[in-house]
Amino acid sequence: MFHKPAIAALVSATLLASGLAVARSTPAHPPHEGTSVSVPADDIRFFGSGVKTEVGELRAGPAYGDLQHGRHGTFIRMPAGFVSPAHIHTQDYYAVVIEGIGANGPVGAPSKPLPVGSYWFQRGEEAHVTACLSTSDCLFFIVQPGSFDYVPAK
Repeated sequence: MFHKPAIAALVSATLLASGLAVARSTPAHPPHEGTSVSVPADDIRFFGSGVKTEVGELRAGPAYGDLQHGRHGTFIRMPAGFVSPAHIHTQDYYAVVIEGIGANGPVGAPSKPLPVGSYWFQRGEEAHVTACLSTSDCLFFIVQPGSFDYVPAK
């Protein structure tokens, strides 16, 4: 038979051990990625992407990371009336429409207008067409876990 102090000690030891087990099994937060930063829109520096049609070239403005070498968040400026040829990207990406009316969908599918605030996810290695349906340029923000590529679809 246990005495009350023995039971209390046993309960305390069990709770303490449980707490330590929980503390040890809780993953630490990931390392921070650098200093906090705020960048006004006018300070974003765009450069030519090399992806062109008769209405102009896609321009890229880095927010974080490096779209040519790995994980990144990048602004993409697309000229009004731009319709990409069917293409793929090796990596998945997520996009949000910041300005204009965009569209992104499977090859041959009707364009689904995506106004400001809209979102799409594009699976990697899946042929698609991206367009700017508005009469003014479109601005998209994309996030991709690896480097950006643009491969014409077969």
